Amino acid sequence: MGRGTLQTMQTLKSVGEMRACSETARGAGRIVGLVPTMGFFHEGHLSLMRRARAECGMVAVSLFVNPTQFGPGEDLAAYPRNFERDCALAAAEGVDVMFAPEAAEMYPGNYATYINVEGLTANLCGASRPVHFRGVATVVAKLFHACRPHRAYFGLKDYQQVRVIEAMIRDLNFGIELVRCPIVREPDGVAMSSRNSYLSARERVAAAVLSRSLSAAEEQIRQGERDGAVVAKALREAIEAEPLAQVDYAEVVDAESLMPLGQIDRPALLAAAVRFGRARLIDNRVVDPA
Repeated sequence: MGRGTLQTMQTLKSVGEMRACSETARGAGRIVGLVPTMGFFHEGHLSLMRRARAECGMVAVSLFVNPTQFGPGEDLAAYPRNFERDCALAAAEGVDVMFAPEAAEMYPGNYATYINVEGLTANLCGASRPVHFRGVATVVAKLFHACRPHRAYFGLKDYQQVRVIEAMIRDLNFGIELVRCPIVREPDGVAMSSRNSYLSARERVAAAVLSRSLSAAEEQIRQGERDGAVVAKALREAIEAEPLAQVDYAEVVDAESLMPLGQIDRPALLAAAVRFGRARLIDNRVVDPA
């Protein structure tokens, strides 16, 4: 498809408007693609929009900083925002619709309904951020109902999120295709993230230890190491060698169940979450030992 199936990008604020727009496109036989975001776009977000634009007749981007996925003391108030810039970047990528609801539109008074995806949320980020994935699953389900996409595009930097949403789609019969998209990195290997904006100059240099350590752990497996605990220990120690790094977790888990993998005899996820000053950054590698 060519860029921009509408003359200009629409910005919609209400669920009803967004649903009507999507239903019109579906009725015309167009494939609807959704890119869910919390805004402050970087090249990672834009790569998802380009993929959707190449594959879909209508592209919608949702921009909503979802309060229910932030725990007490997390960075909801400080989360970076620049709505005008985001709209300009999305329009330049040929996005048709920006769905940007207010919190009251998504969570009206006396809101009391949440989605829990069990099992996949017990480890990794789910262990240290106990309400996070309940909020993620709930808001994504609501975005699916509002935007009515055929396909939804998610980046693999948030690998656990991808697995949680895949399970929710299957279990609740959404009938939506989740399209996995590769991590986009800076030249030094740092995974692109809106939270990178929190980093000082020294912290930004230090943050490269995360991707370097994951690459080293991947190479350890490629060279024949199959003990998950040995690889996980080496991964943590490599990250901790950087004085500015504070490790939340560094684990080797089954790429499907996300539970610790003792013997690396099937696809493994090497995953880490590390704090550098105010920024909590995540990154991962998937390794198939076969």
